[in-house]
Amino acid sequence: MSTGKGITRVSHSIQPRADDYIEPPGEAQETSLQSLLQELRTRGDDQGSLIGASLGSAVEAVWANRMRSLLTILGIVIGIAAVIGALTLTQGVGAYIDNTILSQGANTIYVWTGGDGNGGSRPQQVQPLSTRDLQSLRNLPHVAAVSPLFYMGGQVQFGNQNWHPNNIIGVSTDMQAIQNWQMAEGLWFSASDEAGGEPVVVIGDTVAHNLFDASRTDPVGQKILFGNQLFRVVGVLAPKGGFGQDDVVYMPYTTIQTRLFHGENNVFNEIDVEADSRGNIGQVVQEITVTLEVNHHIRSGEGDDFQTQTAVQIIQREDQSTQIITDILTGIAAISLTVAGIGIMNIMLVSVTERTREIGIRMSIGARRRDIRNQFLVEALFLCLVGGAIGLLL
Repeated sequence: MSTGKGITRVSHSIQPRADDYIEPPGEAQETSLQSLLQELRTRGDDQGSLIGASLGSAVEAVWANRMRSLLTILGIVIGIAAVIGALTLTQGVGAYIDNTILSQGANTIYVWTGGDGNGGSRPQQVQPLSTRDLQSLRNLPHVAAVSPLFYMGGQVQFGNQNWHPNNIIGVSTDMQAIQNWQMAEGLWFSASDEAGGEPVVVIGDTVAHNLFDASRTDPVGQKILFGNQLFRVVGVLAPKGGFGQDDVVYMPYTTIQTRLFHGENNVFNEIDVEADSRGNIGQVVQEITVTLEVNHHIRSGEGDDFQTQTAVQIIQREDQSTQIITDILTGIAAISLTVAGIGIMNIMLVSVTERTREIGIRMSIGARRRDIRNQFLVEALFLCLVGGAIGLLL
């Protein structure tokens, strides 16, 4: 009949009282045992040895229960990966939005129709931005460029190809300079096109692909149909990417006024103003506010019927929105980590129950309660570190 042999790792110091329970039969054996116990005490009092022994025991315990340990650390892996993924995603989106806004003009001031609801502004008193407002803003000091924006919708057609762009917008020749747009083909429409209200358009990359790719035709110089009128394509914008910026058709605002509305529409949805330098943005905003209040006959104490925002203010607002999303995603990831931590705690309780005999043997040879506690804490910490490392790598 064979007999098994078990090994119990000593991950604690031998208690000084251990020799009280051993009665060696001879003086020589007693001297030898005392020497051995003294050596064990010396080794056990070394904190490095204790930590190393506990770590070794933790590795052995984890390896002995590989599947259970893998399932235990899975929650930590998912939680860590979720936190990193959420932060990376929101920071990446925020940086992209900031760069997009700045690339379209860091010195740009956006003016919209409609009050912000503060200061007693009443909707029935709102006046739209008009041609008079446009000319007044062009005459302000420290203003480098001004462009109105008039938004329309509709379908454009070339041959048998139809497309419904996100927007058809009337702008001025200054719009390209204000937004720092690059041309992929052709040119932006000229000042003479604007002055004469010529039927010319500049199209975005998405519009160009959907109208002309099928026929493999160069868009520049071709005529597209919109509103029962033909418009000549003079240029194609370079791709800007994201948020439908490439799915747009631009034409002179005067063309919309004279050819589509026959001079009956002289109002705009928005006016974009570019300051001549970043240092003058604040002054230009004040001058815009005063000028429009005079034009719209807004008395002191009444709320404005327009809004102004700078590129920096828009970035700050977008950053606040991004931060809210970041906080929400981080909170969800934190809940995942908390659940994973509770899972590890439960597994440790099960492990303590399963290893009652081992704990008894350790205590019988002098282990203290803190030695046993530290052993299981090291094992739990080892699981957390492994799970965290895998989560970081993912």
